[in-house]
Amino acid sequence: MSKVFKLKGKIQNYAWGGSQFIPNLLRQAPSNEKCAEYWLGAHENAPSVVATENGDQNLNTFLNSDLKTKLGAGIAEKFGRLPFLFKVLDVNDMLSIQVHPTKVEAEKGFKKENDLGIPLTAPNRNYKDDNHKPEIMVALSEFWLLHGFLPKDKLTQVLENTLEFRPLLPVFQSEGYFGLYKKVMEQTQEETNTMLQPLIVPIFSAFKAGKLSKSSPDYWAAKAVDTADKAAVLDKGIYSIYFFNIVKANKGEAVFQDAGIPHAYLEGQNMELMANSDNVLRGGLTPKYVDVAELLKHVVFEETVPNIMHGELQNDGMERIYKSPAPDFELSQIVLTSSKIYKSKSETAQILIVIEGQVKIEEGDMWLDLQKGDSAILTADSSYKMSSSKNAILYKATAPQI
Repeated sequence: MSKVFKLKGKIQNYAWGGSQFIPNLLRQAPSNEKCAEYWLGAHENAPSVVATENGDQNLNTFLNSDLKTKLGAGIAEKFGRLPFLFKVLDVNDMLSIQVHPTKVEAEKGFKKENDLGIPLTAPNRNYKDDNHKPEIMVALSEFWLLHGFLPKDKLTQVLENTLEFRPLLPVFQSEGYFGLYKKVMEQTQEETNTMLQPLIVPIFSAFKAGKLSKSSPDYWAAKAVDTADKAAVLDKGIYSIYFFNIVKANKGEAVFQDAGIPHAYLEGQNMELMANSDNVLRGGLTPKYVDVAELLKHVVFEETVPNIMHGELQNDGMERIYKSPAPDFELSQIVLTSSKIYKSKSETAQILIVIEGQVKIEEGDMWLDLQKGDSAILTADSSYKMSSSKNAILYKATAPQI
């Protein structure tokens, strides 16, 4: 019985995406729509499609037909589903500031909203499922993001050195991160405009003149205004741009975001691997629903020192694993050259995507030829090898061995 199958993901057309990167990766013509994400997984909202001997099947249907055999008994019993969702992201405009709940809080929130009869598709729905959503990203280009609160001394400097923010300094000194964030997030729109407008006017002129660096919060604050639907309505997310760490990840570098860490993707392309969830609590830079009271329950109100991960190169010299504390997933990069053959055994399912080059996968008597943008899934207890006639770069998603 075959254990390797061609897999086709689904493009998600969100307004913040680009129009070229994902179509180019998938060897398609540039799109008239914004192509923000390419999903590889079994999430009910957009399951990937598996090419089987009996025709195409949605991945969730394919797995559920024999979950223990296809995922392995350990993963099937622990999670009851494919535990991860694999994505390619093209961030052209800034994403919303967001926080993800813990597993326990996701279960409570999902049940509560179900009991209240709030439809899953309702714009004021916070919890789309009962799962947590830790996530790890690896940059495919220079990538910029917001990640957690600045250390106390740095945030104090921001409040002292930014004239418009000085009234907030006593709040931070007496009530800490929680008090500061609660103060600005609970402002009326008039109060937000009054505080931010004097800040935005001069930096916006500098932004339009190309005089601001991406390492400066002024750049992203001005860009937020430049890309907003209503420039006169200043978004509370602008505060977070100044209060959070601005992080630059170079190609091949990774960042892990656990539950409670406020963050936002600002610009670039990446591979993203997360728990199989779509739960997002938003904190601004978005026209979508922002539930401030619920958001405040889940944010980790402490300083964050960003950890840029370079991965651990394995003994074969080809695979680099980006390890995280999440039990749901493990992400790795595989670099093939014409002189080496990659061999692997897996107790659970793996999803592979070719980012550069061409690859041949052999598992038992079956084989697949994959080109740039192609994907495959290997079911549990597979033993396979990969080779390339030139050079190739792949990313692999799986779950840690139990």
